[in-house]
Amino acid sequence: MKVSYYPGCTLKTRAKNLEDSALAAFKALGIEYQELDRWNCCGAVFSLADDDLIHMVAPVRDLVRAKQLGAGTMVTLCSMCYNTLARANELMKHEEVKRKTINDFMNEEPDYFGEVEVVHFLSYLKNQIGWGALKSKVQSPLGGLKIAPYYGCTLLRPKDVAIDHPDSPTLFREFVETLGGEVIEFPSSTVCCGSYQALGNPEAALKVSFDILSDAVSRGADALVLTCPLCDYNLGRRQDDMLRKYEGAKDVPVLYFTQLLAIALGLSQEVCRFELNRSSTARLLKSRNLLAGVKA
Repeated sequence: MKVSYYPGCTLKTRAKNLEDSALAAFKALGIEYQELDRWNCCGAVFSLADDDLIHMVAPVRDLVRAKQLGAGTMVTLCSMCYNTLARANELMKHEEVKRKTINDFMNEEPDYFGEVEVVHFLSYLKNQIGWGALKSKVQSPLGGLKIAPYYGCTLLRPKDVAIDHPDSPTLFREFVETLGGEVIEFPSSTVCCGSYQALGNPEAALKVSFDILSDAVSRGADALVLTCPLCDYNLGRRQDDMLRKYEGAKDVPVLYFTQLLAIALGLSQEVCRFELNRSSTARLLKSRNLLAGVKA
């Protein structure tokens, strides 16, 4: 099975642990992929202004690149990239006047009408690989690891591009259970991490993220698993600020879902790039002997 693959900007820099583990998993699962030629930043966020069509050019150009590859499906890893690309795709499919304006403006590109399906890798695993087939590939089951799956905003909102039911999602649970982990459900799993308020109002964003982590820990989670580099920044990289500011704050291991997948598939520790995670992440996995079966 061959798909086009859109990496996005952060996966080539601060989130190589998200991409490297994913691409190794692609290979292990027999997924043939081709990274888009001349891809550009998707724009990171979908503009909420109804007449702000210029911000549609970036994601639509990426969709055009996928079409030029002859791909019917474009897979993404970052939930913010998924959200931006999927919403731009919906606009190009269904809003004729705006579609014409964007196609006319991009006069050096072939016209685009929404021919490519934008798919997040979690959805792809369920619908194209199948949980049964994935389970048969697991070499190092995550038994004993209590994992809190964090959706955040952009996988479930708005409803027309949500990868699961916005109010009662189960996809992340199914993924973790397929890998042999124990799922810790917590109400804050769909609460925004603070997003770009980390820049505009960093103290408010820090408090929101602290509350999310505290919710997961209070319910017995060993670690938080997520899909978004911005969520990883707020919930992972800013934990040192939380530890200094909030009494009772805990050092919580945070990892990407693709790292969890790579571990379960028995792939090399090198592709997991744990040096880019909090140090507590690798310590937890080693203490539970979950890296013992992983190829060194």
